[in-house]
Amino acid sequence: MNFVALDFETANSSRGSVCSIGLVEYENGQLIREYYRLVKPKQNYFAGINVSIHGITKEDVADAPSFDVLWHKEISELVEGKFLVAHNAQFDMSVLRAVLDQYNLPYPMLAYNCTVNISKKTWTLPRYKLNVVSDYLGIQLDHHHALDDARASAQILLKAAEELNADNVKDLIDRTGTMNGMMFDTGYEPAKLNKRRKAKL
Repeated sequence: MNFVALDFETANSSRGSVCSIGLVEYENGQLIREYYRLVKPKQNYFAGINVSIHGITKEDVADAPSFDVLWHKEISELVEGKFLVAHNAQFDMSVLRAVLDQYNLPYPMLAYNCTVNISKKTWTLPRYKLNVVSDYLGIQLDHHHALDDARASAQILLKAAEELNADNVKDLIDRTGTMNGMMFDTGYEPAKLNKRRKAKL
């Protein structure tokens, strides 16, 4: 299983207001890298509701680099050409697009999927929020810490692969009947859930 799990936290309701990022990378099912950074948003405004969720404040990011600096120095090489997953990927990938747009940076080429969709095809649960799925699977979670959320998303993917006897990412996507999203330099396609198709063991 080769993939990168991604999570963002934002400072306010603007999708481009990234204030932290967490990434974990797996190769052949083994953890090879963890990455976490605080990020100073371009418009450095923190809404009270967001602070109450993740606990990051304007003071916390006062000396943090902006996203464009981190993108060039560190982040782009961690995601370019990779397969990404996120829990509620629609949100995290829209954040990535918004912050890249903000700095007039080209989109990376990558494929991605959503561990919410994969969870829905693997287990029957009352809800599929990250903390609910994590509790069900016995995954420890410091919810709304970007690195911990990324770790949990990665564990969900690995446990779904184990549950469905999938040997690799492609096999898991085939068995769940989900569809990958794509990002490329001129746009994107969303990840999708085939509601009519059951998971195949």
